[in-house]
Amino acid sequence: MERFGFRLFYAATWLLTLLPFRVLYIISDLLQPMIWYVVRYRRTVVETNLRNAFPEKTPEERRRIAHRFYSHFTDLFLETVKTIHMGPGQIARRFVVKETGEFDRLYDQGRDIVALCSHYNNWEWLSAVQLSTRHKIITIYKPLTNKYFDKFILKLRTKYGTCVTPMSNIIRELLKFRSENILTMSGFIADQTPPRGDNALWTTFLNQNTAFYRGAEKVAVKYDMAVVFVKVIKVRRGYYELDYSVITEHPRSEEPDRITAKYASMLEELIRAQPEYWLWSHRRWKYKRPIEND
Repeated sequence: MERFGFRLFYAATWLLTLLPFRVLYIISDLLQPMIWYVVRYRRTVVETNLRNAFPEKTPEERRRIAHRFYSHFTDLFLETVKTIHMGPGQIARRFVVKETGEFDRLYDQGRDIVALCSHYNNWEWLSAVQLSTRHKIITIYKPLTNKYFDKFILKLRTKYGTCVTPMSNIIRELLKFRSENILTMSGFIADQTPPRGDNALWTTFLNQNTAFYRGAEKVAVKYDMAVVFVKVIKVRRGYYELDYSVITEHPRSEEPDRITAKYASMLEELIRAQPEYWLWSHRRWKYKRPIEND
């Protein structure tokens, strides 16, 4: 049944994504009210997240953010599957790395990089960064339960030469590339919810107690990798730019948890500026902060 469902999905999306972007966005405009009013996809989750994150905003302001989020969400889905038919030249025109100077400098110094990313704007097109950097891109992902959809997503994310690996294999991949004298940039989507019981950093994020993985920081410290904060900027519909800021070039000199806390702070600033572009349908606050014993 899983195989049949995937084949049906793939056939429909393969044909759909033969259409030009301007037609896909007309379809997206038709899908948005269906997702909002009819399907109501995770609408309660979105509304709860927005209410808790922005208690200072009026209900009408939060509702407008939600509407804009669902418009972006349907765009994102169609942009992602459109990757099936996008060659390197086309995606490089639509996903531009604004400035590679710091990446180039760190490469010339022989430095590997940890890139802290997020579910903001079109994160699925981050694989196109491989076309703009000399570092070998490694992205960490969580395997999907459905093996057919998992294979499909992996195919999209590796299309432009990016190496994709589960978190459990990241050290193995880093050591393999180091043994081959290949410098890497490891991309962590670092705003995901850590599993229950994980040794997470708890901090205040969007007015709520929020857990963040310490894993990316630990990798950076252990292997002395520079750390950058990556943000994807939406220029206009279907066009994005990647910008980044160096958090630290010397992670071993930083206080424990400072890198992760800085990432959380920078991400919150980004979200508050244009909240509709973050993934509000994600169940980000599933767990409560554990009570600490004295």
